Amino acid sequence: MSEKRLILVVGPTAAGKTDYAISLALSLGSPVISCDSRQIYKELKIGTAPPTKDQLDAVKHYFIFSHSIHDDYTAGLYEVEAINLLSELFETHDDLVMVGGSGLYAEAICKGMDDFPKSDPELREILANRLSVEGLGSLRDELRLLDRESYDIIDIHNPQRVLRALEVTLQTGRKFSSFKSNIDKKREFLIEKIYIDRPREELYQRINNRVDCMMNNGLLDEVRGLYQFRNRPALKTVGYSELFDFIDGKLSLDEAVDLIKRNTRRYAKRQITWWRRDGLVPPVPKKKLPKQI
Repeated sequence: MSEKRLILVVGPTAAGKTDYAISLALSLGSPVISCDSRQIYKELKIGTAPPTKDQLDAVKHYFIFSHSIHDDYTAGLYEVEAINLLSELFETHDDLVMVGGSGLYAEAICKGMDDFPKSDPELREILANRLSVEGLGSLRDELRLLDRESYDIIDIHNPQRVLRALEVTLQTGRKFSSFKSNIDKKREFLIEKIYIDRPREELYQRINNRVDCMMNNGLLDEVRGLYQFRNRPALKTVGYSELFDFIDGKLSLDEAVDLIKRNTRRYAKRQITWWRRDGLVPPVPKKKLPKQI
């Protein structure tokens, strides 16, 4: 059995994963490897809640501000790059610390990605037109009907994720979620997961406070500077989509900020659902049914 160990710190957004991971990394003499699907983008300095300058200075980080929103980046590419990096780092480290809330990126490291079918251009165009005309809600409703498991765990506020899941399901006649073969790739190191969470009300308050802090730190100016690139997949994410709508006059600023908070809380709930499926979160107690009379 390998003596090399990857400690993966996971949990919902705003739970305190970054602080814990840095403290752990310092105690082990490890760098921190991020598995966050948005903090990799160098143009997104505020809205993805990346580590602060002090945190980045405290310990070496990888996959923070390492790519551009103009890169067509996927969990599959992350798997290749991150596994290569881990192989290099394990030559001089026995323990490495990885942290992030992106369940798909974490799964890419722990289990590997399956080979999904290539995109059908005609079907993709049809779905893209539906997205434009009918809105995201229509595609979400259909995905929920056809593949409830995918609906429950993917980021349903991300149009590209919803479109791809529905596309694969319609194209193959199989649920998008079924493409996980359950044949895990062999890793040459041990994986230990540490789940970080907070009581629900405390977590939600931390989310709300963090959004206010982002706005005070210039999130709106960051979004304005990225407006011309708003259709890039990397920008189809909470914190940016809502402020693009504000700039377009679809929402007031207060409405946009409230939506960011609400959608971030919903994202946190989906992250918890993901890690519950992974066995890291206790199952939700079943409600007792009233006695029949």
